[in-house]
Formats: sequence, structure tokens, C-alpha cells
Amino acid sequence: MTASADGLRVLGEAAAAYVEDRMKVGLGTGRAATAFVKALAELVRRQSLRISCVATSEATHSLATELGLPVVTLAEAGELDLTIDGADEVDPKLDLIKGLGGALVREKIVAASSRRLVIIAGGDKLVDRLGVRTPLPVEIVPFAAPLCERRLRALGAAPRLRGGPSAPYVSDNGNHILDCGFAGIDDPAALDRAIREIPGAVATGLFVGMAERVLVEERGAVRVIHRAT
Repeated sequence: MTASADGLRVLGEAAAAYVEDRMKVGLGTGRAATAFVKALAELVRRQSLRISCVATSEATHSLATELGLPVVTLAEAGELDLTIDGADEVDPKLDLIKGLGGALVREKIVAASSRRLVIIAGGDKLVDRLGVRTPLPVEIVPFAAPLCERRLRALGAAPRLRGGPSAPYVSDNGNHILDCGFAGIDDPAALDRAIREIPGAVATGLFVGMAERVLVEERGAVRVIHRAT
């Protein structure tokens, strides 16, 4: 079941509890991440926490600034202590598909810059196998679209330009996104490598081996799933 507004609020508050004084925090993008940003702003106000934040999108930057959170650049922050973000699919190994909100490149950069990545998601995001229900977003340089589409088809994908040819979606980085349908992804790490070898492919929405844990909302309660060691 898709997380309700109350479920997202519960997730946001649970995630905000991971933030401590003087932390440098990455702020994700999407519905779940928005709930976290709102909960974090309330926590900072209530406890007078001294933190700094790095946003993964212009939308999140605007929201965080509006709520009074101190937002800095990644260059100013350096290594981050923690990033909280959502996901579109989560498999049993805690590998992820992200990027339906269009911020996959900055989300991956911020996650890789963090010591810890904690994902928050409704129970509907848990899947046995990535790519069965959700297309895989791939951000591409617009000039490279014909090449990327041919190479992606050769890898078994059915790529579709987000927004369509007449009004393509443009990411915060000025790029386009191909939403790639698969019958399922058996080896996410290998597929991620193969796609990144295509000239003009900037990044994929596969986040492999990055999440430390996932907070899942189920009927108003939060279950914590840890990555197997």
C-alpha cells in the first residue's frame, strides 16, 4: 500500500531522529524526503540543533530554505554524516531504484558523499526483484540520445524519453531522462556498470550497496530493515 500523508509524516519523524547536533545532512528529493525535511525543520527548531544541509534538487533546496534549514553547497560541506532519501523500489539486499522524481544524479552524488544513507519508504516500495514494477531512469546528455537508446535496447531495455520528444523533461543538470522498462533486473551492479559505459549516459537510478538501512512504514508503524553484513 502506498504510504499515506500520515504514514509519510511518521516516516519523516522517525528519520529525523537519526540527526544529531553538528551533523552535515543530505536531503533527498520526493514525497518521502519532503516529509523528512519538514520533520527535520521542526526538530531543529525544537532542539536548537546546529546542522548544515546539502539538497539533492532545486525543489528540495527551495523547501529547506523556506523552512529555515541552513543549506550549503557540497563543496562547502565536504563529507556528509548522513543522507535521508526515499526510493522507488527496494529489493531484499537493499539495492534500490531511484529517480522517478528526476533527481537521481544529485541524489547519487550526495549519497556517495555520505558516511550513511538511510532510506525511508512505504511498504509498497519493497520488491523481490528490481525493475519488475518500476522503469529504471537513466539520465543522458541530450546530444547522445540516439546512441543511448540503441545501446540500452541492446541491453534488453525499452527506453522511453521522459516527457516525450515535443516536451522532454529537463533535469536540474540540463539533461534528459530515459525511463527504461525491463522484464526484471537480475544483476543490478552489472547492469549499472554496462549502462555507465555508454558515452553520454550520465548515471542510472540503480543505487547498489549504498543504503545502510531502510525505514518502512506499515500501518502507521515503522520497521527498520538493516543491510546484511
